[in-house]
Amino acid sequence: MSFERVAIIGLGLIGGSIGLAIAEHLPGVTTTGYDADPAVRRRAAERGLAGTICETAAEAVADAELVILCVPVGAMGEVARQIADALPPDALVSDVGSSKRSITRALTEALPGQPVIPAHPVAGTEHSGPDAGFATLFHHRWCILTPPVDADPGLVASLAEFWRALGAMVEVMDAEHHDLVLAVTSHIPHLIAYTIVGTASDLEEVTRGEVIKYSAGGFRDFTRIAASDPTMWRDVFLNNRDAVLEMLDRFLTDLEGVREAIKAGDGDSMFDLFTRTRAIRRGIIELGQDDARPDFGRADHGA
Repeated sequence: MSFERVAIIGLGLIGGSIGLAIAEHLPGVTTTGYDADPAVRRRAAERGLAGTICETAAEAVADAELVILCVPVGAMGEVARQIADALPPDALVSDVGSSKRSITRALTEALPGQPVIPAHPVAGTEHSGPDAGFATLFHHRWCILTPPVDADPGLVASLAEFWRALGAMVEVMDAEHHDLVLAVTSHIPHLIAYTIVGTASDLEEVTRGEVIKYSAGGFRDFTRIAASDPTMWRDVFLNNRDAVLEMLDRFLTDLEGVREAIKAGDGDSMFDLFTRTRAIRRGIIELGQDDARPDFGRADHGA
């Protein structure tokens, strides 16, 4: 492994999972960790989310060869400025955020001359905090690297090797294309989930107890997504605004088309749409990105 000393800044679901995955898959790699919340640092030490839990971010990165920022997208620039003076000059700085254009801009501005290669492990759950992480989170999940055009190819290869060692599959793409892809595959679904759950809770004709009691599978899945960390998702929408708005306009146009089909009793149009979308679900299962078992395997996982 090219990196022998890794610093993890932010010890929630993703940061904690990285630390646990390194311990399991790369036992020769030394890890340091830091979180701005003292309670999180205490719990991280109890769970062993990093080999050493530091009291400052500067201490955590002082000897690192790879620094991974696992903080909300909106905090990336400020955290980078906090560690700038303590970073070894050759240390590679990366991240795990899902809005790559804004993060690339924030990190390169805060860390001029520092090697920076943004990354996005497309993995997670609706849970957050230091108790949420687990070592296998990245197994068979994609990690997308979005290196700047002047990035060192050797560092790109080393970062890809690091993520593969944690069980991930690695793809390299342009930051702008990443943001557009993730807007439709992740950001818009979360926005829809937050909105529909909010609509249900605001209905005067339906009590909250009825919403909870009679939740069918579809609404229940929306509530799982809508339980995701609100700070993280607020920052995602603000920082990937252009791509989200572009995909949201496309979605609203398509939704209006479905509305008109229902209004006109156009069953053929609805059937064609639903048939096409079933194929997407089958493709996701065939690529191993979800579970084909009944109820998505929840009974087997105790979820």
